[in-house]
Amino acid sequence: MMDITFIDETKAVSTEKINEIDELLQFAADYLQLPEETEMSVTFMDNAAIQEINREYRGKDAPTDVISFALEEEGEDEIPVIFEEMENPLPRVLGDIMISTERAKEQAKEYGHSYDREIGFLAVHGFLHINGYDHMTPEDEEEMFGLQKEILDAYGLKR
Repeated sequence: MMDITFIDETKAVSTEKINEIDELLQFAADYLQLPEETEMSVTFMDNAAIQEINREYRGKDAPTDVISFALEEEGEDEIPVIFEEMENPLPRVLGDIMISTERAKEQAKEYGHSYDREIGFLAVHGFLHINGYDHMTPEDEEEMFGLQKEILDAYGLKR
C-alpha cells in the first residue's frame, strides 16, 4: 500500500472524500505496478493558494486546477539510484500534488460532470505527472491521456 499524506488547507474536504481519493490513487499505483514502499502527498487548497504557487513556479498568475512536483525527475546527467537490492529498500518518494477544490467545482460545472469525477480526474492527472508522464508533445499527450482514461474507466469513474 502506497503511503499518501493528505493535507487539507481548505478545511472543507470530508474524510470520506479523502478516503475516496486515497482509494483511487492506490488503484492507480497498482495499475502502474509501483513498489509498495512508495510515498507521495496530496494537498487540497483554494484558488488563491494555487494561484500563488502557479505564479511562483510556473510564471502564470492565474489559478489552475492541479500542480504536480515530481521528486524523481531525471536530468540528462543524472542516473537514478536504485536501492532495491538492499534488505530494507528506501521508500520511493514520488512528489507532491496540489489540487484546487474551488477550481475542481468550477470545472465540474463547466464540463457537466460530477465534482467526484473532476477531483478524481485531477488526482490521477497529477499522479501521472509525478510518475514521469507529461503532455508536451501530441504523442506524449495521447499516451498520458489514454492511460488516465484507462485508469479512471477501470476504477469506474467515467464521465
